[in-house]
Amino acid sequence: MKIFENIINHKIHTITPTELLKYSKQFKIPISDTESEKLAQHLNSKKVNIFNPTERAQLIRELATITSPATAKEVNNLFNLFAKQ
Repeated sequence: MKIFENIINHKIHTITPTELLKYSKQFKIPISDTESEKLAQHLNSKKVNIFNPTERAQLIRELATITSPATAKEVNNLFNLFAKQ
């Protein structure tokens, strides 16, 4: 499972705004172009393990300030799906 975690965390740390928009459409999480740029920049600047509940919770709080609490909640639900694998 560790390799799966590493792959997902690496993708989160290297995601581009274009990829974020693609995934937001795929998972029906509404974000704007501006938000995708801010989110990508934020995610690329932090090394967070989304499989660690404490680190994930902190990241979600930070995402809520960039987007909205509702969007952050949807992202958290998506992260939880990955974390349960």
